Parts: sequence; C-alpha cells; structure tokens
Amino acid sequence: MSRITTHVLDTALGCPAAGVPITLERLPPNAEPIVLGRGVTDADGRLRDLVPPGAALHTGTYRITFDTATYFTEQELDSFYPAVIVLFDVTDSVAHYHVPLLLSPFGYSTYRGS
Repeated sequence: MSRITTHVLDTALGCPAAGVPITLERLPPNAEPIVLGRGVTDADGRLRDLVPPGAALHTGTYRITFDTATYFTEQELDSFYPAVIVLFDVTDSVAHYHVPLLLSPFGYSTYRGS
C-alpha cells in the first residue's frame, strides 16, 4: 500500500464512488508541481497505490485532484464541482496519510483518515 491513499464515498447515492480519476502532486516551494501518481478509484471507491512502491515521501505540501466531472458524467448526474482539490501538508515523511473524500453532486467534505 502506498504512503498516501484515498477513499471516495458518494454520500448522495450511499455507496463507494468507483471510477473517480485522481492525480497526486507534490508542490515544492518556488517550483513546478511534480506529479507523483495517477489512478482511478476501484469498485470500493479506494485508490491504494497513489505513490509508486519505493518512492520517497518528502515533507511539504501535496495536492490531490479528484476529477469529479468525469465521475458525475458517468453517473448521468449534474454537479456543481468539476473537480475537488485537496491541499495538505506531509510533516512526517515515514507516516501514512489517508485523505478520504465524502462526495455529493453539490457538496463535499474531506478529513485526515487513518
């Protein structure tokens, strides 16, 4: 399992959000973002391999972009947010960071999970 993971739940439908494209980037100070990984949530709404095996995790700011437009289009639902962008700080380079997303067509919430 990667050191940064996520889980997307569709709170409007009451089920995991399968098929959400996700991008993870590290945002170094005064430099261009570095794409660390991309993937799509599985049938359980999870993406367990955002950071490639053996890749170093550095302290600093990271960005996860959830492509919610693609997900809601496939669900044939209108939505307000075409993407959800979550910025967070990695303060311990050996810790595990779980960043879940609770999603509906007109709102979302996130938190640091375990």
